[in-house]
Amino acid sequence: MKILLAKDAGYCFGVRDAVDMAYNTAEKHDDVYMLGHIVHNENVVNDLDKAGARVVASIDDVPDGKPILFRAHGTTVNTWDDAKTKDMNIVDATCPLVWEIHEEVKKLEKEGRKIIIVGDHGHDEVVGIASQVNNPIIVASPKEAKALKKTKRAGVVSQSTQTIENVQEIINIIMTKVFDLRFVNTICFPTKRNQTQIKELAKQCDVMVVIGSFSSANSKRLTALAKDRNKNSYQVTCAEEIEPKWLEGVETVGVSAGASTPDNIIHDVIIKIKEIGEVTKEIVYG
Repeated sequence: MKILLAKDAGYCFGVRDAVDMAYNTAEKHDDVYMLGHIVHNENVVNDLDKAGARVVASIDDVPDGKPILFRAHGTTVNTWDDAKTKDMNIVDATCPLVWEIHEEVKKLEKEGRKIIIVGDHGHDEVVGIASQVNNPIIVASPKEAKALKKTKRAGVVSQSTQTIENVQEIINIIMTKVFDLRFVNTICFPTKRNQTQIKELAKQCDVMVVIGSFSSANSKRLTALAKDRNKNSYQVTCAEEIEPKWLEGVETVGVSAGASTPDNIIHDVIIKIKEIGEVTKEIVYG
């Protein structure tokens, strides 16, 4: 049996930097506080909690003098303003590519455009983008795009981890409803790269394994892309969830992982596959 591991599986640089900041800040100050989980991965969240990275519901819950870490997904304008007013010790772990989306959406609004954000309702990143402008419209699906009213001028950005296919389908619909449309493609390059690799791997392998939490929109999208091309595609959160029957009679196994999946879990999955089947070759793909 042969294993093909996607070259860019796992942590993107934004998530890796944010997690490193959380560990380093907790070590320096004993504790660091975050408004929600730093990544959508239960294993990482548990490890960070043990290290002193605490999750709180409000900045009012952060003890005096303790740092607050703003996560890679981005943070709302009101929360930034409140933290600055309180003169809090802010550790900014916002992904630079998310910052770029914030800047782009503000530019579009200054052009007098109605803002449309292609993204998941309630997702932390989408909430942060929406807070940058007045009364934006969130569109998650082609069905929601079809329900939009006609608009003279509009500007569109997307959540950084959307699939290219979903954004393209939504944009095609919006084009029929907006006379003057400007679209800024804000799907981040790590997402595009990972999606491209998994689409190619899924077609080449007998079985595709995607590693990632089921609370991670990014991981679920990768799984959906794989399943569209290979019905023998499975999502797991850890090595223990791999079932030996998936690999019976299999010659090639593809492995990829969402942007919030750490290296050690990917390593454990590879080891588990090797324990189940006789692996003759392991190749990094991409």
